[in-house]
Amino acid sequence: MAFTGSCHCGAIAYTANEDLPTKAMECNCSICRRKGYLHHFMTPDRFELRGSRDALRVYTFASHNIRHQFCSTCGCAPFAEGKTPDGNAMVALNLRCTDGLDVHTLQIIPYDGASK
Repeated sequence: MAFTGSCHCGAIAYTANEDLPTKAMECNCSICRRKGYLHHFMTPDRFELRGSRDALRVYTFASHNIRHQFCSTCGCAPFAEGKTPDGNAMVALNLRCTDGLDVHTLQIIPYDGASK
């Protein structure tokens, strides 16, 4: 069953063509800690962007493997795109931007990105 999400103003929205996650990864790297991301990783073929990429801005840092996408209007960051450690394309959803999901019900998996 697909689920949806968006930035605050709705200019950036997506459909994820898979079941709603029950787990999320919480990374403590410098950007994830500051932004409060709760990540769910998926393959790009299951991700459908609704709206224009023109509304997106991109931020990369360190290895530049992940393109952190955020809305140029409201600043929310509903997803990122990049490569997995083994080089495969991936999309990382920020589950805090998922419609109808109570993030307090998620099993949180900590990841020590600050030490990487």
